[in-house]
Amino acid sequence: MVAMKEVLPKAGPFFVASFRLIPAGLLLVAFANSKGKPLPSGLTAWLSIALFALVDAACFQGFLAQGLQRTSAGLGSVIIDSQPLTVAVLASFLFNESIGLVGAAGLVLGVVGLLLLEVPALALDDSNFSLWGSGEWWMLLAAQSMAVGTVMVRWVSKYSDPIMATGWHMIIGGLPLLGISILNHDPVFSGSFQELSASDLLALFYTSIFGSAISYGVFFYSATKGSLTKLSSLTFLTPMFASIFGFLYFGETFSPVQLVGAIVTIVAIYMVNFRGKPS
Repeated sequence: MVAMKEVLPKAGPFFVASFRLIPAGLLLVAFANSKGKPLPSGLTAWLSIALFALVDAACFQGFLAQGLQRTSAGLGSVIIDSQPLTVAVLASFLFNESIGLVGAAGLVLGVVGLLLLEVPALALDDSNFSLWGSGEWWMLLAAQSMAVGTVMVRWVSKYSDPIMATGWHMIIGGLPLLGISILNHDPVFSGSFQELSASDLLALFYTSIFGSAISYGVFFYSATKGSLTKLSSLTFLTPMFASIFGFLYFGETFSPVQLVGAIVTIVAIYMVNFRGKPS
């Protein structure tokens, strides 16, 4: 988010969303191919990847792009990073995952920690409110898309290698976003591409390589191996890192309440990942 902060208005939200996905997807496919991973084969494999792409790539990044234009970064981050609650519910129903009372309390405490981190910076305006014009609503849709995508990866990996599937879902999901970017006349297609500086281009490639290729690959590979709820709970760390790098790069400061929120968030992650003594 820090890398995107400066380049988003210069390039356009849908272009940034598509750029996060397509080059990263190509890198993941090339990496998987270099490791001898097979290409997806058969109608079921490609259909599962296409649905995965629709939900987790196109919808998530598209809704996120809409939300970033309409809401504060603080409240948006709280809503996006509340998705482990949805993952916990879905994983419980679909995979019989259970994290116990301590873990459940940790999920709730994690949301409290996020609120303490971000709410002090909010400036809410209740005038002229409309649901589809609300950034909070778009962020909520993005969070649910991410949660459903996290759960879907286990289904997708039954028919395809998880790294190969992750790469292809990013490519397929990024193409409609690129089309929307062109139709929407995002600034990068309206003559401002030449205005992008070397640091802007570096930020774009950073969001694609580190913010998507590496993070998506590791995240979804891990989602096929362990507890979805516990893995998803680690996204509670996102606003903490955003706050740290926001301070380092933009001089944003911590309030006492936010420091408390950081500690509460760390405790919440420990609780979600807590394993009691075997009986």
